[in-house]
Amino acid sequence: MKILYDTFVLIVALLVNHPNHCLALPKLKMAQRQEVHGYMSTHTLAELYSVMTRLPEPLRVSPDEALSAIADLIKYIEAVPLQAKDYEVAIAQMAALKLSGGGVFDALIARTAVKANVDCLLTLNPKDFIRLGEAIAALVQVPE
Repeated sequence: MKILYDTFVLIVALLVNHPNHCLALPKLKMAQRQEVHGYMSTHTLAELYSVMTRLPEPLRVSPDEALSAIADLIKYIEAVPLQAKDYEVAIAQMAALKLSGGGVFDALIARTAVKANVDCLLTLNPKDFIRLGEAIAALVQVPE
């Protein structure tokens, strides 16, 4: 099975103090044990660092801790690069759906899921992706 992990699922899995850590970690461990093939957007790498280092205490980690977590993550989660055309497609999708703002980052993650031809887009924020159309909605799963 091919799973694309959205940014928030990865953050929750990596931060042991997060209240939903126990939901996300087992799904990440599946990729670590190579039971599934895990993917993420290259954009997610920057989002991970940004969010993990600015969260309120006690969730926030130091820049060095964030770097270490990300370096470990990329050993078993494949970072899928997006090209300018992929960005254009994601932005056009947002415009067609009359969506604005930060949702474009969800559209980029969804575009990565399509590009990697995954079976599942794992998220704790299903509404953010379901609104992007039926093809993406069919991929959305929430860790339980």
